[in-house]
Amino acid sequence: MPAAYEQYLVPVVFRPFAEDLSARAAALHPGRVLELAAGTGVLTSTLLSATSSAEVTATDLNEAMVAFGSARVPGAVWRQADAQRLPFPDQSFDLVVCQFGVMFFPDRIGAFTEVRRVLAPGGRFLFNTWGPLRTHTFEVALQAGLERAFPVDPPRFFSAVPHGYSDPAVVAADLAAAGFAVEDWLELTLQGRAASTADLATGYLTGTPLRMVVEERGGGGPAVRTTVIEEMTVRLGPGPVTAPMTAYVFRATVPTQTHSRPGWA
Repeated sequence: MPAAYEQYLVPVVFRPFAEDLSARAAALHPGRVLELAAGTGVLTSTLLSATSSAEVTATDLNEAMVAFGSARVPGAVWRQADAQRLPFPDQSFDLVVCQFGVMFFPDRIGAFTEVRRVLAPGGRFLFNTWGPLRTHTFEVALQAGLERAFPVDPPRFFSAVPHGYSDPAVVAADLAAAGFAVEDWLELTLQGRAASTADLATGYLTGTPLRMVVEERGGGGPAVRTTVIEEMTVRLGPGPVTAPMTAYVFRATVPTQTHSRPGWA
């Protein structure tokens, strides 16, 4: 999974948002940065470039991702870690960042509370989440392909999980429940550029948890991949293809009585 994710999905889907998030992180001038759900290190690498003087610690729950990411981005300190039980002392970091990971936390308020614990007073929590499925053109086409391949009980993984935390009011309420003050949030639409629709489908089917969902339905063979590619090609063309992807970006802070910093542009 990590290799397929890195090859087929990172350049198209995740790098554009990583570049945006790392630029926002750099504007905060952090010294000690913790990254959650780092995956194969796409945000990690852009963080190291954008915040050259910061110490970056990258974590992921999946040991395979940590092994892959640490080899790919050795400039960070890599740790296997559960966001709901972070293995770090209180007030260890100035900034915690997470790219498209909070949707996967089983207990989001619990995880956010842990983030607040490891942040110094006045520290920031910067992260993004996907918008509704309908706002991600690639994944709308993917879902149509899955529904064609599985006309009875098609997989709903993308609508339920990656796009299942797409109400900003709910996210803001969870942050407040964990003791954060929400400084700002915004809706951000960027363009994904894929050289091949077939490669994009392969990335989703083999480089994400959708792989296990499909295999559980007995659909791990080439027939499902062929059907999904055919439907995505009908909707997107064979490639190259460019399509919009929408996310929300949140910035929250650990409140202090004397803490006051300017907002972002």
